[in-house]
Amino acid sequence: MILKSLNTFIEISKGKTKKKIVVAAAEDQPVLDAISAAESAGIIVPILVGNKIKIQEISSKINFDLKNIELIDESNPVRACKTSVTLIRENKAQILMKGMVSTADYLRAILNKEDGLRKGQLLSHIAFFELQNYHKLLAVTDVAQNIAPTFEEKIEILNNAIDCFHNIGIDNPKIAAIAAVETVSPKMEATIHAAAFTMMNRRNQIKGCIIDGPLALDNAISKESAEHKGIISDVSGDVDLLLTPDIESGNILYKSLTYFGNATVAAIILGASVPIVLTSRSDNDRSKLMSIALAASC
Repeated sequence: MILKSLNTFIEISKGKTKKKIVVAAAEDQPVLDAISAAESAGIIVPILVGNKIKIQEISSKINFDLKNIELIDESNPVRACKTSVTLIRENKAQILMKGMVSTADYLRAILNKEDGLRKGQLLSHIAFFELQNYHKLLAVTDVAQNIAPTFEEKIEILNNAIDCFHNIGIDNPKIAAIAAVETVSPKMEATIHAAAFTMMNRRNQIKGCIIDGPLALDNAISKESAEHKGIISDVSGDVDLLLTPDIESGNILYKSLTYFGNATVAAIILGASVPIVLTSRSDNDRSKLMSIALAASC
C-alpha cells in the first residue's frame, strides 16, 4: 500500500468506526473550522468543552450547526483540559484536540501522573508531508516534542511511529535514521545511534519495519544519490519515515518542507492512550483537517 495523498487519511478513517473527538477550550475559530469540516466529512463526532457562549458565537459566524453536538460549558481553559482528559479516560471520546489554551497547560493535563493519558510511553510527534516532488507521503519524527532524545528515547519514538504506520495500513514502513553523513563517525552521535538501530532491526529487536542508517537526507530520499555514493539500501529512494537526530534538525526540516517545499502536513502526538491533535496557528485549513483525519485513522 502506498499513500500518495493526505486525503487518504479521510478514506481510511471512513473505513473505521467513527471516533469521538473532544476539543479542550474549543472557543477557537480555526479549530472550530477544522472540526466543522471533519464533522461534515463524516469522520468524527465532536464534543466541545469550553466557554459555551464564545463557542456558540464563533459557530454561528462560521455556519457550524451545533444542534446535535455535545457542548460542555467550562470557561477556564485549564479546567477544560482536565475535563477533556477525563472524558478520554472514561472512554467517552477517542481523540483529544487542543483549542484556545496554552500548550503547556494542555500537555500538563495529558501528562498528569494520576489523572492523565500516559501509557508509560514517551510522547512523540509525527508529521506526514504531501510533497510535489516525492512519489508518496513522507513522514518525519520527532520535530516538536522531544528536544534531545537519548538512544533509549529514540527507540520509543521509533516504536510510536511504527505503530502509527501499522494503524494506517503500512505493515512494513521503510525508515531512514538520518544524520549529516552516511558513514559512522565516533564524533557524531547520530551516526552511531543510526547504525545501532539498523542492526537492532536486523536482529528483530525493533520489529515491523525496515531501518537503514546512517543516511544523509539526499541518499535517504534519492536512490540515485545513494547509488552514486556506493550505498545499497532497500530504504533509499523509497523511504516512508525520516528519524531525525534532535528537535533542531527536525524542526528546521519540517519548516523547510512547508515554507520552501510548499508541502501540506498532517501531524499528531503519539504515545498517549489516544491520538492527540496539536495544530499550529500557522497550519492552513487543510493541514488542520488532515491532522484530525490522521488521528481518526490511527
